[in-house]
Amino acid sequence: MALPDFVKIVEVGPRDGLQNEQAEVTTAQKVELINRLSASGLKAVEAGSFVSPRWVPQMADSKDVLQGINRLDGVAYPCLTPNMVGFDAAMACDVREVAIFGAASESFSQKNINCSIAESLERFQPIMEAASAHDVRVRGYVSCVLGCPYEGSIDPVKVAEVAKTLLDMGCYEISLGDTVGVGTAQETKRLIETVGQDVPVDKLAGHFHDTYGQALANIYAAMEMGVSVFDSSVAGLGGCPYAKGASGNVATEDVLYMLRGCGVETGVDFDALVAAGRYISEIIGRPPVSKVSRALMAKG
Repeated sequence: MALPDFVKIVEVGPRDGLQNEQAEVTTAQKVELINRLSASGLKAVEAGSFVSPRWVPQMADSKDVLQGINRLDGVAYPCLTPNMVGFDAAMACDVREVAIFGAASESFSQKNINCSIAESLERFQPIMEAASAHDVRVRGYVSCVLGCPYEGSIDPVKVAEVAKTLLDMGCYEISLGDTVGVGTAQETKRLIETVGQDVPVDKLAGHFHDTYGQALANIYAAMEMGVSVFDSSVAGLGGCPYAKGASGNVATEDVLYMLRGCGVETGVDFDALVAAGRYISEIIGRPPVSKVSRALMAKG
């Protein structure tokens, strides 16, 4: 299959990325980061997470961040809302898109939220009903689609079951997450082929971590299967909590460089995105994980 002409990038750095960073980032700095990202041409920037600050202290100021950003027309600022408390808090900030997370691994679900996959999905039903009443879009995520830190390999059929459930519940799109970054290109193709039998491919997105250096190959493989939406994190923000010292989210700069080389349009200003990555990297006190950004810095 030919590559898509256009790929939508969902920038997850300010939420999925920063929540796994240990360095303190102030509310004002988060606001500046999100404003820079949305001004670069990105059409979706994860802006916060309405979860207990005891579990994710980096996201404790999501309300202030949402109230401080410059919301541009045509740009979505989705937030994670795992329960009705979080959903109500998001509604108070006029959030128009929320995200919910399921898992394809029973062990991962039990160890992380102490319930089965089926029970976790049932908990989302009130959110789906409230979202419908508020005309709020809901994006579904499925974690551990290509591997689990506790179970190892995951059957693609199980991923398809969870993805189909989220779609049937009302999610407009399902992001398939290689949470531990262990997947390879052929495994990615088999995954999309299997899940695509139950969920239309144009309703699927890819979320690949780069722990084993396979994220770009997996994105390319998914594009060959018809997927045209991918999550990525500016500067590669966010380590992998299941592989100590390893990189986590694939860097947006690297994804854009590859897509540009393939002649695939994104609508994103590459230079502005690179500058945003350097901005947040200086704040957290480490070079960007992005190989492209490092190469450009070395050139001077």
